[in-house]
Amino acid sequence: MPLPTLLPSPIRLLGLRDTPLSLDEVYGAVGDDAAGGTALFVGTVRDHDGGRSVSSLEYSAHPSAEAELRRVAEEVAAEFPVRALAAVHRTGLLAIGDVAVITAVSCPHRAEAFAACRKLIDTLKHEVPVWKRQIFADGATEWVGAC
Repeated sequence: MPLPTLLPSPIRLLGLRDTPLSLDEVYGAVGDDAAGGTALFVGTVRDHDGGRSVSSLEYSAHPSAEAELRRVAEEVAAEFPVRALAAVHRTGLLAIGDVAVITAVSCPHRAEAFAACRKLIDTLKHEVPVWKRQIFADGATEWVGAC
């Protein structure tokens, strides 16, 4: 009896980085000839939150964050017909306009790609232990996502 052929993992790029993220790198990682749709989400640092001016953000990650990111990616890849998937998140101090997170998913069809990418970013933000400290223009700070 022949052994089953193992398919390559659709998870092509994952990581937490303290250096700027590259949209080109992420998009390149999810290229796949069998994919008819690729969806990307790019999260950037905005200049306000809750009616207050924000001057910068600082992201911190728990040591388990990369393992949790992989777990989330594997769940999304198992739920949808994912051909390729990538997710990267910044850590450290970020300025207004900096890219904080990029997720991308390629699937056979656009609806699947949109749904999988949304599930990936929503679950990442909810379950991966990455915390944000907002630094407001008035000098006050606030932790977001820290329990």
